[in-house]
Amino acid sequence: MAELAELGEAELIAKLSCFAAAGQFDDDAALLAPDQQLQRVISTDAMVEGVHFSANTTPAFSVGWRAAAANLSDLAAMGCLEAEGITVALAAPGHTPLAWVEAVYGGLSALLKRHNCQLLGGDCSSAPVVMLAITAIGKVAADRLIRRGAGRAGDRLVVSGPHGLSGLGLQLLQNPNDPATSHLSESLKQAAIKAHQQPIPRFDAVAALHQSQPAACPWRVAGTDSSDGLRRSLELLGNACGHQPMLDLNMGPLEPWCLDGGEDFELVLALDPLWADNFVAQLPGAQCIGWLGDKPGPPCWLSNKKPLPVGRGYEHFKGN
Repeated sequence: MAELAELGEAELIAKLSCFAAAGQFDDDAALLAPDQQLQRVISTDAMVEGVHFSANTTPAFSVGWRAAAANLSDLAAMGCLEAEGITVALAAPGHTPLAWVEAVYGGLSALLKRHNCQLLGGDCSSAPVVMLAITAIGKVAADRLIRRGAGRAGDRLVVSGPHGLSGLGLQLLQNPNDPATSHLSESLKQAAIKAHQQPIPRFDAVAALHQSQPAACPWRVAGTDSSDGLRRSLELLGNACGHQPMLDLNMGPLEPWCLDGGEDFELVLALDPLWADNFVAQLPGAQCIGWLGDKPGPPCWLSNKKPLPVGRGYEHFKGN
């Protein structure tokens, strides 16, 4: 089985070029068509072995899929309806099997094809552990942006889908026989594992925002994605707009993972109440989960104004 050290950079790039359009890897940089009507949106993120994934929970195909999905999710969270393309910087030890790298790019390519997105190019380097650093590029009309600071008092808090599935999936992969999950249905378990290994960036939710906008409501959408957990998303949104998120949410069987499980990649939005109702009716799985209050403050329960229970979403460099 060939390893990267045997191939060298040039041959590795030649082999990976099959995952991009013909000739895309031939120059020093990628070219994008100019567009004077839209703003460019650029997001960069990295997946590091031992921090974001391990062989025990994430097969190579899923490593590539998740790396691409995380970046495309950031574009959706800014209001992009699609992504134009991504670049990938791959770093890996020389003993890494070529077959593993090709499977990673296979997963990445599968996610990109699903969203009509191109692999534009990138770089390769040696490193002690595997790392994928991805830059994603999208575009959005300047008057259709989603910004965290756009929320106002009285806005409904809305999510594009359930929270806790990915966290549950990770727990099931790490400990399939955990008594804490034995009571859950097999269908929920399988959905959770798929949510963890093959998350979906919610461009469809952005499309639903456009389709559900009431004629009487100007475009004003506050939001973020929930890659670092629902609690952390609410904190970021509330801090940016200066209004306290007040949560009214039945977490059901996903309660242990709902607030801080992370990596659900759903959109967390604040909308005019009429727009929120239309959005939930338009998008299957979407639900209203609370309101934005009159004053600043940390996320709390709507019923009693008590802060959410102790916990936090994922943060780098703090020993999560």
